[in-house]
Amino acid sequence: MAATSLENVSSSQTVKAQLALRDLILSGELKPGDRISELSVVERLGISRTPIRMALVRLEEEGLLEGIPSGGFAVKAFSEADIHDAIEVRGTLEGLAARFAAERGVSASRLADLKACLEKLDELVVRPKLTIDDFSEYVGFNREFHTLLVVAADSPALARQIDRVVSLPFASESGFVKVQAMLPEAQYILTIAQEHHRCVVRAIEDREGGRAEALMREHARLAHRNLQLALRNQRTRELVPGAVLIRRRNDF
Repeated sequence: MAATSLENVSSSQTVKAQLALRDLILSGELKPGDRISELSVVERLGISRTPIRMALVRLEEEGLLEGIPSGGFAVKAFSEADIHDAIEVRGTLEGLAARFAAERGVSASRLADLKACLEKLDELVVRPKLTIDDFSEYVGFNREFHTLLVVAADSPALARQIDRVVSLPFASESGFVKVQAMLPEAQYILTIAQEHHRCVVRAIEDREGGRAEALMREHARLAHRNLQLALRNQRTRELVPGAVLIRRRNDF
């Protein structure tokens, strides 16, 4: 029992360190290229070395840090091409999930869950003027829809790979949704995204695997469009979580 208790404490401390470091990186306190050693983080966060070591490894796996030959880690920078590739990988995997769901068939209850989520999204999208709170609500329903889609695929192996890719910086299905609240194109983009959702569910219900897959791949590319729109001026760029890590083409 004592050993289990110690393991739980260590795990909790690792998560605490991981979250604290991620916040420091995404806020820009730790900048691209900054070197991070175990000892410096121990002193900064007041957490022991073992959880810090595990947190650094996890952040390297997430892609926010990269190991350096002389030891330790450095904060990683990302090009727009890096982000585009991560979004494309997510779209490919979610497209496969949609195809599996369509070709293998889904139960009536799972289909009903997808349609119920569509209705909640519909109610938001048709509002004449969307607020920041509306977009926050949309993020939750959007995440629910994508989760239900993966569940409908009924493939634990695929689900594990999707979990891995959405943890990559900027690859999440809702990574740039909140930024849309500041964009003049917001309503238009959400309307397109919701039409994708609706058509995917219809394709799954009609057992059209190829169409369901193509729709989800196209749907993921909206995230890249959102990024391009958000980065076009300083006001919206500052709203992108981790924008300080993104190198624009003219930064090279």
